[in-house]
Amino acid sequence: MRSSNPVLIRSGRGFAQMDPTRLTDDSLEAAYAAPAASSLRTGRMTIEDVTMRTASLFAILVAVGAVAWGLNSPSLAMVGFLGGFVLALINTFSKTVRPALVMTYAAFQGLALGSISHVMNDFYPGIVSQAVIATICAFGGMLVAYRSGKIRVTPKFTRVLIGSLLGYLVLGIITMFTGAPTGGAGALIAVFGVALASFFIVLDFDQIQRSIAQGAPESESWRAAFGLMVTLVWLYMEVLRLISILRSGD
Repeated sequence: MRSSNPVLIRSGRGFAQMDPTRLTDDSLEAAYAAPAASSLRTGRMTIEDVTMRTASLFAILVAVGAVAWGLNSPSLAMVGFLGGFVLALINTFSKTVRPALVMTYAAFQGLALGSISHVMNDFYPGIVSQAVIATICAFGGMLVAYRSGKIRVTPKFTRVLIGSLLGYLVLGIITMFTGAPTGGAGALIAVFGVALASFFIVLDFDQIQRSIAQGAPESESWRAAFGLMVTLVWLYMEVLRLISILRSGD
C-alpha cells in the first residue's frame, strides 16, 4: 500500500533497499509488538527514529515560529511560505534524503506559521492555543483509531481520500478567483478540510509502519518525519481557518 502523501511514496526515493516480500499482516503487527531495535545496530528505520526526527523538526518550527511571532512582520509569512514550498518540492522528489534541507524546511514553516498565527491571534485572541489543542487532539485521536483498528487503510479508503484531495484542491483554485465561501458554506468546507487532513495522518501512520516492517534504511526516518510534518502543518492551518470562521460569527 502506497501512501498518497507524495513525501512518503517509496518508489525510486530511497526505499529501493526495502524487501517487499517481508511485508505481511503479521509483520505489521510485530512492528509495534516486538522490542525496539536501535537503528545503530540494524541500520534500519525504527519508530523511535521517526519519533525523534519528528520531535526535532517541530522543535525547530516552534523556535523559529516564536521569533517570527515576536518580530510580527507579515513579509516573513511570504518568505516562509515561498521558501517552504520550494524546499517541500526538493525534499519530496529528491532521491537522496538531505536532513539539512528537511530542517531548513521546518525553519521556513516556522517563519510562516509564527507570522500568520500572530496576525490571526490579533483578530481572534486565543485562537492559536485553541488551534494547537485541536490539532493535538486530532492527531492523538487518529493515532488511537489507527492503532486500535477502528480505521484501516484499504485501497478503497486511499482512493476516496485521493479523490477528495483532488476535489478540494480544485475548489481551492476556483475560490482564488471567485472568492472564498462565507457563512455556513464556508464553515462546511473548512470542516471538510480539517477532516481530510486528519484522515491523511492515518495514511502517514500506515506508510511509516509498513516502511519499518519492510526494513527501510534508517535515513528514511527523516523523510517519514518530513511527511508527517507536512500533514500536521496542513491540519493546523485548516483548524485555524475553521475556528476563525466560527468565531467571526460571534
